[in-house]
Amino acid sequence: MGEETKDRIIADSANCGNNGVRYYTLEEITVHNMNKDTWLIIHDKVYDISSFLEEHPGGEEVLLEQAGTDATASFEDVGHSTDAREMLQQYFIGELHMDDRQKGNTSKETTNSESSSSWAMWVIPAVIAVVVGILYRFYIFEHKSS
Repeated sequence: MGEETKDRIIADSANCGNNGVRYYTLEEITVHNMNKDTWLIIHDKVYDISSFLEEHPGGEEVLLEQAGTDATASFEDVGHSTDAREMLQQYFIGELHMDDRQKGNTSKETTNSESSSSWAMWVIPAVIAVVVGILYRFYIFEHKSS
């Protein structure tokens, strides 16, 4: 039994950073997605909001939909107040593991490149249409005056 405790202490210390913050992997976080055990990731920080579900002004359903996942986008889309952001700190239990953060950053980069390419998809044809329109009017006026 002493060996199990020793192994657990070693495993726990391996998941802690230099500043004593505990790091959790996505696999560890995703299992905490139930009513009595609810964790969220917001800005790469992990929060255990199990005790807050009933107090949430928007209802517990919106939190349970995001349970065990990265809820950063949903949290920011709602536009939470400064008080809500400060209140969040009391539920802080650790941070997302660095390896899993890289996965998230890669998808964000993909999204940014996709949005810039979709922007180009309508700007380029619009510019071409304007140029063609100007050339057409110039051509028509040139032939009317001849």
